[in-house]
Amino acid sequence: MRDKRLQPNLWSTATVALFAVAASVLAAAPPGAAAAQAQSLFQAQQPQVQVQAQPKRSSRPNPSPIAQEAKTRLVEFENAPFPFDSGSDPRKRRTASLENERYSDPRVLLHIPKGFDIRRPGVVVIFFHGHRATIKRDVLDRQRVADQISLSKANAVLVAPQFAVNASDSSAGNFWSPGLFTLFLNEASEQLAILHGFLGLARDFDKLNVIIVGYSGGFAPVAWAIHHGGSNERMRGVILLDALYGELDKFEKWIAGDRYRRFFVSGYLGSTRARNLQFQQLLDNRGIKYRMALDERIRPGSITFLPGRSGENHHSYVTRAWTDNPLADILNRLPEYRR
Repeated sequence: MRDKRLQPNLWSTATVALFAVAASVLAAAPPGAAAAQAQSLFQAQQPQVQVQAQPKRSSRPNPSPIAQEAKTRLVEFENAPFPFDSGSDPRKRRTASLENERYSDPRVLLHIPKGFDIRRPGVVVIFFHGHRATIKRDVLDRQRVADQISLSKANAVLVAPQFAVNASDSSAGNFWSPGLFTLFLNEASEQLAILHGFLGLARDFDKLNVIIVGYSGGFAPVAWAIHHGGSNERMRGVILLDALYGELDKFEKWIAGDRYRRFFVSGYLGSTRARNLQFQQLLDNRGIKYRMALDERIRPGSITFLPGRSGENHHSYVTRAWTDNPLADILNRLPEYRR
């Protein structure tokens, strides 16, 4: 192998020989052809230098931080509330079996509205459906929860897991397990980032605050998520849409646990009226103040009860309650998350 350190000396020797040959050629050539022959000789002896093209750098995805269009998707999660088998639950709260397709659906509805900006303060809205529901037929199509996120002015995204499929069951499924709700939120951040266009944005979604909404039988998963889900530091609000059927102790403890950063709203009709009145009495006993109507702005630490009025009914409460599109109405009263 040639020693590269010798190349300068070798090049000098070759140069001397070249000049010797050129001198002899010039002496024998006619005057008019001497210059051309010399130029030709030098060009023939020049070393050929090959310039290699620099490899192109792999470009990192650089999606727009602002959603250019609304995106909605059903995604299977590894840390969803279902599949769930109550046989592994020592408390046997509900009869659930992995062999029953009602308790085996791991899908989650995700929605990012047009104009959502991951750079701005935002919020993840977690929606827990009620009895006899599916996230496609009811949450997406009938109750138009994704549409309400888009209709609002909030910089918000939607995450709505499937619980027991089309069943009269308030089972929280895997959310009965301590910390599982946090794993669910972590996975939601990854899946939202993918939906937005770049997995690297998962950390940005992790920084968003969380508002959890329960309709009807969805009260039980809400209660267990705030009880030992492990993510109360991100939780900024609980919204119950005719849903306060029980677990009052868990809701009371959650409100008292951080009085100045969290808000609580409970709208109710006849079927949950007694429980709402009971809960108001519990708050009275603790000296915790609450309102019976929404303020123009929902402030951290506020507690609001919204009694039903004539014309409202349980089945359509998610779309027509104290106003049309009640979820959008509440989000619009949170200016800190304005899109």
